[in-house]
Amino acid sequence: MKNEKIIIPAIIAKTQKELNEHLGKVKDFSELIQLDIIDGTFVPNSSLDFDFDVSGSNIGFEAHLMINNPMEWIEENWWKVNTILVHFESCENPEDTIRFVRNKGKKIGFAITPGTKVHNVKAFLDDIDQLLIMTVNPGFYGSKFLPETISKISEARQIKPGLDIEVDGGVTPDTIKLVHEAGANMFVSGSYIIKSDSVKDSIAILRNLLR
Repeated sequence: MKNEKIIIPAIIAKTQKELNEHLGKVKDFSELIQLDIIDGTFVPNSSLDFDFDVSGSNIGFEAHLMINNPMEWIEENWWKVNTILVHFESCENPEDTIRFVRNKGKKIGFAITPGTKVHNVKAFLDDIDQLLIMTVNPGFYGSKFLPETISKISEARQIKPGLDIEVDGGVTPDTIKLVHEAGANMFVSGSYIIKSDSVKDSIAILRNLLR
């Protein structure tokens, strides 16, 4: 359903063991989980840059590709996830990327960093399933929320009212209402959920603030 409000835990993991531990914490409380794929060059961190395994799960997964060569990753790993989110900054040919992912029967979205304007992706908003707007500088758990990114959410919602707009970064009880009121309907939360004592309670708190 378009514009459904959804809380999405984000997983950064350097090993399969760490991935399994994080999945074990969140899988019973989430319908969709974001896997952060980080190559150490697009941003100065690394995550899931190995042949990871998430098979055997009935949860939906989206891959957030914070990498310099997204097409290579997509060609090798597209079947592991339901949605592929490509950073527009590293996308050499947006039309080809959209077509390739669609032909595999997967959802496609573009992600933009705080420094990229919504205008840059405007021409493609009719052709993608969702737009991910980074509200922190990407790549790490616990990065500082950037209030100046909120206007980008409103701008995207105004341009494309029916689009799924996702925010990623610094989503906590202090910020979720701000980004929701600006027009976001998908909310990625990393450290607030993953590092909490109770994933169930943390997700419930965020959901209640969207009512």
